[in-house]
Amino acid sequence: MTTSIKHFINGQETPGSGGATQPVYNPATGQVSAELHLAGQEDLDATVAAARTAADAWAEASIAKRTAVLFKFRELLAASRDELAAIVTSEHGKVLSDAAGEVGRGLEVVEYACGVSQSLKGEFSDQVATGIDVHSFRQPVGVVAGITPFNFPVMVPLWMAPVAIATGNAFILKPSERDPSASVFIARLWKQAGLPDGVFSVLHGGKETVDGLLTHPDVDAISFVGSTPIAKYVHETATAHGKRVQALGGAKNHAVVMPDADMDVAADHLTAAAFGSAGQRCMAISVAVAVGEAGDLVVDKLIQRANDVKVAEGTVPDADMGPVITPQSKARIQRIVGEAEQDGAAILVDGRDLVVQDHEDGFFVGPTLVDRVTSEMSAYTEEIFGPVLVLVRVDTLEEAIELVNANPYGNGTAIFTSSGYAARTYTRRIHVGMVGVNVPLPVPVAWHSFGGWKDSLFGDHHIYGPDGVRFYTRGKAVTTRWPEVSEASGASFAFPSSGKH
Repeated sequence: MTTSIKHFINGQETPGSGGATQPVYNPATGQVSAELHLAGQEDLDATVAAARTAADAWAEASIAKRTAVLFKFRELLAASRDELAAIVTSEHGKVLSDAAGEVGRGLEVVEYACGVSQSLKGEFSDQVATGIDVHSFRQPVGVVAGITPFNFPVMVPLWMAPVAIATGNAFILKPSERDPSASVFIARLWKQAGLPDGVFSVLHGGKETVDGLLTHPDVDAISFVGSTPIAKYVHETATAHGKRVQALGGAKNHAVVMPDADMDVAADHLTAAAFGSAGQRCMAISVAVAVGEAGDLVVDKLIQRANDVKVAEGTVPDADMGPVITPQSKARIQRIVGEAEQDGAAILVDGRDLVVQDHEDGFFVGPTLVDRVTSEMSAYTEEIFGPVLVLVRVDTLEEAIELVNANPYGNGTAIFTSSGYAARTYTRRIHVGMVGVNVPLPVPVAWHSFGGWKDSLFGDHHIYGPDGVRFYTRGKAVTTRWPEVSEASGASFAFPSSGKH
């Protein structure tokens, strides 16, 4: 019998009133593992109404009370890492070590949120005019909806919810329908930590549910991570309905390899960054840009390492990567690699037809290395989101910078070099939001903020860290005068300024 995955509304798990369900698959076996209940309009309205009521009360809770819940949630999450990782592997397919690492990165943001009192301190200016002081502080926006992708069913919700909740908001999570169980598990942890009912909710559904959240008058802000076309749609729709929006889109992350780089280090890190989690990361390196002789120096090492990657079901202890998420994803990857081959690229390692023994029905694609790719090929222009690394060759660092800057995406990038001059030049001139120097996945730690440029971000704020606090709160400035009762008003028809009063 398959599991029934329910919503989490106002502190309770419920199938809701929508009636419709859809299957959830184990991508390693290709078999249905659960049935997911989908929300109807009544469920959406009930969730938002509960969140609205809860937000009003939670905003008045002391920072001490909020952080006490955050600390408890952090301990419960840390204790549940292995169980939660197993849930992720069963529905996403990534290997257990990768899933556990995802939980760990989410924990970093929870820990940052535990110290939110420091970030919420306001400012005070004494005696800005005679007898007048000004102070400022930040207040929660209200009800926040988080719409999250399949590729990180734990980490991305934890990029959002802990900061939103710590700053006094209610949070509605609409996770991917492909791997939703982790979200319900997290909701149970929040309740166990003492979070009041309605402050954290989980609502399952597709486009109708998303549109309902984007347009509902009692939803104040939207956090989104997904593809660029949908990020643009989310931003345009929600802002048209008066909401604050941060929408993180797709990526085509480049790693530049200079001739002076340590080629073994570069090959090791490029392999892990391209093929880890089957390439289904928004920070995966999908393009290696080899400068000058670096192409010939690194290519054989990349071939060797790609062939050494062990592809297996995610619970196999020494597996390096598992399957992709759906048969459609596998077919898209196969199509793009085939088009590159037709257009004259060299397929150096071909994982299109990989079959894993005893998992013949799984959605597996092996590591694939494609050389001599040009910027006109679909292998370069499309976000493949699979275990494919393409190699583009240029003559100079200047050409590499021009190539990366011409790309419409600006999420993450890296440079491998032993030259401080080359590294500094690259990091300053590149039009990308997150840059690594000899680090292939430059995901900032929780007390910085995550976000790209260009078509990788719609909205003014990056996610988590200081930008997250600013996004989930609004500033308020208060100007105060306390005159003695007998004092004349001193009112003036002129606009007040510190020079006149």
